[in-house]
Parts: sequence; C-alpha cells; structure tokens
Amino acid sequence: MLELQGITKHYGERRALDGVSFTVRPGRLTGFVGGNGAGKTTAMRIVLGVLGRDAGTVTLDGVEVTASDRRRFGYMPEERGLYPKMKVHEHITYLARLHGFGKTDAATRARELLEQLGLGERLNDNVEALSLGNQQRAQIAAALVHDPEVLILDEPFSGLDPLAVDVVASVLQRRAEAGAAVLFSSHQLDVVERLCDDLVIISGGTIRAAGTRDDLRRQHSARRFELVSAGDAGWLRSEPGVEVVEFDGGYAVFDVDSDQTAQRVLRRAVDQGDVASFAPRHPSLAQIFKEVIR
Repeated sequence: MLELQGITKHYGERRALDGVSFTVRPGRLTGFVGGNGAGKTTAMRIVLGVLGRDAGTVTLDGVEVTASDRRRFGYMPEERGLYPKMKVHEHITYLARLHGFGKTDAATRARELLEQLGLGERLNDNVEALSLGNQQRAQIAAALVHDPEVLILDEPFSGLDPLAVDVVASVLQRRAEAGAAVLFSSHQLDVVERLCDDLVIISGGTIRAAGTRDDLRRQHSARRFELVSAGDAGWLRSEPGVEVVEFDGGYAVFDVDSDQTAQRVLRRAVDQGDVASFAPRHPSLAQIFKEVIR
C-alpha cells in the first residue's frame, strides 16, 4: 500500500500542498481529481522523488519509499517524453531493457503490451508519426512494460477518443486485478467515476474528500429518492417534508427531510398502486466535486 501522510510543499511564498494525506491500495484503481493548479501533479512528483517535500512522508507497505523502491513504480507524466525518431516497438523494448529484462523477453513484453493497447499495426512506425492519441497509448506502454507494483499516471486519458479510453481502461483494470496499486489523475470525471474504486479530491493543495466511490456517494448524498410507479405520483407535492425535484406522471425524484418521511412516502406509494422501484438517488462525481471544493 502506498501512503502519503502530511505532505507539504512550498514554492516560495505559495503553499502548493498543505498536509496532503491519502492511500493507494493494491488491486484498486484510485482516481485523483482536482482543477488546474490543485496540486495533483506536484503530489505525484513528490511520490516519485522528482520533487522534494517540505514536510510529510511517503511510505510503501509502511516503510518510507527509497530510490530502490521507485524502480518498482511506473510513471506516465502529463507531458510526453518519448524519443520521436525511435520506432514504437524499438522504444518500448529499449525501456524494458533498462529495467533489466533480456533482449528477447523485453521485445516480447513490448509487443504484447502495444498490441493490448491497440498499437499492434504501428509497431514499426516512428513515435513522431503517430497521432497524439496513439502517442498517449505508447506513453502508457512505457509506464507499464516492466510490470510495476505501483502505477502513477498523470492524465492518461487526455486526447483519447471514447474507443481508445475503453481500451486503456481495460488494460489498467487488468493491472489492478493483478495486484498493482494504480493512481491516476484526470479531468474527465465521467471516466473516473466509471473506472475507479477509490477517489481523492484535491483543491488548493488540500484534500477535500477521499474514500471509496460508493462511500463518497453515500456521504455526500442528500436525502433524495426516485419513485417509479404505475399510478400518478402527483400526491407527492402535498406530502409534508417532501420537495419534488422532477416529476412526470408515475415518475418522480424528490428530497425528504428525514428517513422517517422517506418510509412514509414509500408506504403511501405502495397503497396508491404498483411500485416498480423506490431507491435513493446518489450524486454523480461531478456533483460531489462541485460540493466539496466550494
């Protein structure tokens, strides 16, 4: 388990990170979200030892991370860092060799990974000949080729079309299922919500929320419910403690002032006729994000 505890970083008079603490668990995908300048990239670079910190610790399985530990990390920076004149397969093979793999094993690993990422037909193209989206896939391959235990990706879905997003997401999910701890930042909240197990929301260098996706949705959920019934649900408008948000015949979304009110509404809905569904309406990640950074 990768853990950041009390990380603080200053740039002159500006405090970029202020007591940042969160964990990235093995076998799970952790989404790291925040606006531009929120501190995501700074935190990631401190984990990787690229930047120093003014206070706090970064530990792996309870022990402070060393340079040797970081050889077990994979990192994809937001800016592209591949050699444009090298052929794609040659480049990823070269990076695998740098991590200690033999020539044949490195070439096999590079080929298999590039094929998984949808670049099987571009192996012998120069990196600079690839589209920006395909360069992004090659950059992800560079971070993955040595089977890292910890994977840190800065905006891995940037510039990818929806089909490419699905391909990359599938590869990352398989890595997590194999036991890797995966931390990735993204501005694409819909992708984060669909893909991640855990969420960390940062704003102004401070962690505003952290936890599992489902826990955060429960914590930040208003008492909002959705009712689908066979009859007309117009009676909801006159129920004490109920505020109707959406209404269309037998369909309604409404807020209640207490759990007791919700139970009373359910009993009346059953008395009124067939109830197809009655369930809490949880907020989206976008709604939670807007709430916690206010």
